[in-house]
Amino acid sequence: MFAVLKTGGKQYKVASGDVLKVEKLNGNAGDKVQFNEILMLGGDAVTVGAPLVADAGVQAEILDQIKGPKLIHYVKRRRKHSSQRKKGHRQQLTVLRVTEILAKGAGKSGVAAATGAATAVIADAPAKPAAKKADAKPAAKKADAKPAAKKAAAKPAAKKADAKPAAKKPAAKKPAAKKPAAPKADSE
Repeated sequence: MFAVLKTGGKQYKVASGDVLKVEKLNGNAGDKVQFNEILMLGGDAVTVGAPLVADAGVQAEILDQIKGPKLIHYVKRRRKHSSQRKKGHRQQLTVLRVTEILAKGAGKSGVAAATGAATAVIADAPAKPAAKKADAKPAAKKADAKPAAKKAAAKPAAKKADAKPAAKKPAAKKPAAKKPAAPKADSE
């Protein structure tokens, strides 16, 4: 029997006993985790989910938390800029051994669901306290708004017809006349 599971934005086809490397999951070596996002089950009868297979799961044991190979990201702008940039990165991975594929009863198994490291950080973050509302401040704002409205209504609106027309710009100056060249003095 095999299953297609989804974790870390990727899909993996697994069978019982397979060892695979997936994006980092919470847990230590020896912990059991369960994947509940099963897209397909295969074997004697093939079951395809729409999008997931209901009540199916894959249980696995965490073998190790490792780092993947170093990936180098090198950027060189060849023409005008003459700039270069080199960055290295090692992705954190979890090594798993698939122990069991459950076609039914995954919800009642009691094994902790596999969660990524990023989702756990968001879940553990404390909720922000709700902003406190002071009853006195909104009442004071309403009282201030009424006199401002009266002042705005008291000012007459400026009429465009009464406004003075814009002053005309002076005409551009003509360039000065050229003087004749001075006669050359002979040096005899």
